[in-house]
Amino acid sequence: MIDAQESIERPYGWVVVVGSLLLMTVGAGGYYVVIVGLKLVAQDFGGLRWVPSMAYSMTVFGMGLGGIFIGRWSDRVGVGTPALLGSLMIVAGALTASVTTDRWVFLLAHGVLIGLLGNAALFSPLIANTARWFDRRRGMAVAMVTSAQALAGVFWPSTFRILIEGSNWREAYRVYALVALVTMVPLSFLLRRPAPPALEGDTREVSAADARVLGLKQSSVLVLLSIAIVCCCVAMAMPIVHLVSHATDLGYPLARASEMLAVLLGCAFFSRIAWGAVGDRVGGLRVLWIGSLCQALVLAMYLAVDSLFGLYLLSALFGLAFGGIIPSYTLIISQHFPLGSMGRRIATVYFFGAIGMAIGSWLGGAVFDTTGAYRGAFAAGLLFNAINLWIVGALVARGAETLEVQKSDLLA
Repeated sequence: MIDAQESIERPYGWVVVVGSLLLMTVGAGGYYVVIVGLKLVAQDFGGLRWVPSMAYSMTVFGMGLGGIFIGRWSDRVGVGTPALLGSLMIVAGALTASVTTDRWVFLLAHGVLIGLLGNAALFSPLIANTARWFDRRRGMAVAMVTSAQALAGVFWPSTFRILIEGSNWREAYRVYALVALVTMVPLSFLLRRPAPPALEGDTREVSAADARVLGLKQSSVLVLLSIAIVCCCVAMAMPIVHLVSHATDLGYPLARASEMLAVLLGCAFFSRIAWGAVGDRVGGLRVLWIGSLCQALVLAMYLAVDSLFGLYLLSALFGLAFGGIIPSYTLIISQHFPLGSMGRRIATVYFFGAIGMAIGSWLGGAVFDTTGAYRGAFAAGLLFNAINLWIVGALVARGAETLEVQKSDLLA
């Protein structure tokens, strides 16, 4: 516990939280059009669902890959300039997607402009920057910022559904581009102030390159966390990306299916903040394991439930379950790794999370194209979720053993 008199936290830190939250919420809209309009977009590109599914996959993959390099850049210059550049690239990508009739240009607009150069400048860099503004309430602050994707899921699916039903999916991209331009550019200027320096005497010094984490080499733990986030994100992507299509395939209207996604992500928004507060008390590893277990239980229910009420209920439960998973990785890194490497390591882990989301998005579409249903995709997601539980459970056990050793050393 950090003494309030020795905390780095400043009131402007909450301005950073709100500004980052809003920037990421608007930026996430760039890849919700293909989720809501997946079937209609597919019709315009040969009728295969792998095209919009791959567009989403390339976006999240680009986000993860670009986050590593833009994260290093933002460590040197701050997040204000990268956020401004990313905002402009998202606008360019949405406009390109709205006019192209070439599937490869459509995919590159998502993967390069909206993902690699766009949202990559917003996700990992803004999360790492937020973590640097807080020490006592870091878990809650990070959870609030990472809940932007959930907040985006509450707002954008319904908005895009109205635009698509009233006009078409291309018009939805054009309206989104205008909204992104007039909101994101001003918001990026709120983040130009640098984070306060770490307190002198912090036990996790920048030079602690050889320090062990959970009794293991830092690189080993980072590899395990990277594999774990791939597995949990493959499972997570199944309902998030394919819920709307799954519900409409069962005969429910697009309006109801979009509402299900909004319910899922709306519940995730509130649960993410609650999980963050819990993580400040019990640690990120325990929250990650519990959240992953809850996600697996709800995902299994998708194999049997197909009623309208049941799908609404599962949407709420899945949102409550997975809400704490993503911010837990940031909390784990900030609690166990040296402070000087935090930004780079967060970006690295989230890159593998993006790979997991990309695999899950593509896999769901590929399984559907092969079998004509999504139940096989949900089953595959459960398998990946089980691997995640095994890895995280092992790390939780290592953490308990390390704590016991430290207590024994103190008593000795």
